[in-house]
Amino acid sequence: MKLTTITMVTVDGVMQGLGGADEDRSGGFERGGWVGALFDDEATASLNQVYQRADAFLFGRRTYEIFVRSWGSPEWRSRAGIDLRISPIAAALNTKPKYVASTTLTEPRWADTTVLSGDVARAIGELKSRREGELQVHGSGALIRWLLENQLVDEVTLFVCPVVIGQGTRLFPNTGPDLALDLVDSRVTPKGVTIQVYRPTGRPRYATAAAT
Repeated sequence: MKLTTITMVTVDGVMQGLGGADEDRSGGFERGGWVGALFDDEATASLNQVYQRADAFLFGRRTYEIFVRSWGSPEWRSRAGIDLRISPIAAALNTKPKYVASTTLTEPRWADTTVLSGDVARAIGELKSRREGELQVHGSGALIRWLLENQLVDEVTLFVCPVVIGQGTRLFPNTGPDLALDLVDSRVTPKGVTIQVYRPTGRPRYATAAAT
C-alpha cells in the first residue's frame, strides 16, 4: 500500500484543534475551530477526493478517539446533518478498514478497527507490502513524525490555511529529523488554502564551508 499523510496546518504550522473549540484543548490550547471559515468549496472538494481514494486509514490514538466521537458517532453525524450516503468523508471512514498505532488502546469502539501494537514499524511495513491501494493518515501529528523518521511515508499532503494561530501543537517541532521533499503538485483555492503534495526523498543537501 502507498502510505500518504494528509494534514491541515496554519501558516505557522499549527495542526491542533482545527475542527471545533473543544476538539483538543490539551496543553491549554484555546484557539480551536480555525479551519471552518477558511475552507472553501474547492478545498472541500479536494479533501473529499482524497477520502474517496482511500483504501484504509491509520491513526494515532488521540486522533482516532477524536474521529470516533465525531465521524464514527451516529448522534454527532445527525446533529451535524451528515448523511453517510452523501458525505464522502463519513462514508469512507465508516466503511474502510481502520488501524490504530497504540500500545494502550485495547477495546476500540469503532467497527472494523485493528490495533497495531508491539513492533509497530514492522506491522505497518507488512500492511504496506501485502495490500494494494492507499493507506491514509489524517491528523495524528506524533504518528506522522514517527512514520517519517522511520521512512514509512510515500507521500505528504498539506492543506496550508491562510491564518497564523500563534499557539498549539505544530506538525513539525523546533528540533527533529531533517527531510528533503520533491514537490509533486501545488494549487491554491479561492480563499487561499494552498494544497501541496510532496514525496520524501531522503535527507537534504547542505552547503559546505568554503576552504580557506
